[in-house]
Amino acid sequence: MTTKSDLIAPHGGQLINRIATPAERDEFLAKADSLPRIQLDERATSDLVMIAIGGFSPLKGFMEQADYEKVVDDMHLVDGTAWAIPVTLSVTEEQAEPLKEGNWVRLDDQSGKFIGVLELTQKYQYNKAHEAVNVYRTDEIKHPGVKVVYDQGAINLAGPVWLLEREPHPIFPKYQIDPAESRKMFLELGWKTVVGFQTRNPIHRAHEYIQKCALEIVDGLFLHPLVGATKKDDIPADVRMRCYEIMMDKYFPQDRVILAINPSAMRYAGPREAIFHALVRKNYGCTHFIVGRDHAGVGDYYGTYDAQYIFDEFEPGELGIIPMKFEHAFYCTRTEQMATSKTSPSTKEERIHLSGTKVREMLRRGELPPSQFSRPEVAQELANAMKNQS
Repeated sequence: MTTKSDLIAPHGGQLINRIATPAERDEFLAKADSLPRIQLDERATSDLVMIAIGGFSPLKGFMEQADYEKVVDDMHLVDGTAWAIPVTLSVTEEQAEPLKEGNWVRLDDQSGKFIGVLELTQKYQYNKAHEAVNVYRTDEIKHPGVKVVYDQGAINLAGPVWLLEREPHPIFPKYQIDPAESRKMFLELGWKTVVGFQTRNPIHRAHEYIQKCALEIVDGLFLHPLVGATKKDDIPADVRMRCYEIMMDKYFPQDRVILAINPSAMRYAGPREAIFHALVRKNYGCTHFIVGRDHAGVGDYYGTYDAQYIFDEFEPGELGIIPMKFEHAFYCTRTEQMATSKTSPSTKEERIHLSGTKVREMLRRGELPPSQFSRPEVAQELANAMKNQS
């Protein structure tokens, strides 16, 4: 029987919980009308949630300047803990001016609902261009992650946060499995090794192939599609989740796979985000993490396997989670199965590759992607969604 000590430790050693107790919540609600307010955008709201549920352990709040600069410059917190992406709350100078360090700040979501509290310990200016170049490897405004940085306010607010309460996800409540719960599930199932899989795209045959290759090695697979903020031209989260439901029902061994949502927002930071995604899954209890071709990439900003190479920049064991690095998978017409260049004897002409862009173009024309790219039920679901969207 698996014991608690068999589970991988959260990043930093402790699973953070910043969800207010009933007494704290009553105290915050009593102060609600007297507190200065900051309205969070979609990404900041999801960051608040991820901090509160422990998904961003060891973070207890939005980063102070020393941690922010250390992360931007060399992917570590001040205490030496590995961390690849700055998690900050940015506001305009006008919004920051009346806020006093040492005081409470009310945090509202996009609709104006009171959802959290920040204990303001610091407000500081930061260099947007420096963050863009270091984190995203470019300062081009057309990069979606860089655009977010350039569009946000010039002042970062820092300090510990509290989430008033953990509410069910408005669209996917049955798949809302937070780190404390996923860890409990892995224990009850006796899974000592668990591989996590991140995606913002609908599942296709290459995904399925590498997921099942990984499943041959570990006890369980944690399918963890991201459902937070993404680019406007990405496939909507509800469509992607329906595709995964189809796969769970027809093509995966259900006793060895758990499907859950990742409420985070995409940064599109390529290699750095691969590290970030791995550490988040470590907090959920994963011991391994799949890193495929161009993980979290966008456009042609990153090399095909840069997201794999970056793991070698850390000391052995420093990240505490094992990356499972996969080559670009394709359908091999000679062997009539999915493969990679490591396993297929085929020539270039015998390999069927379809990018997400090409698939979207096919769907817009009313064409279904071939079975070599996507399971037919998934292809039909995508076609139906595209038709409804049009």
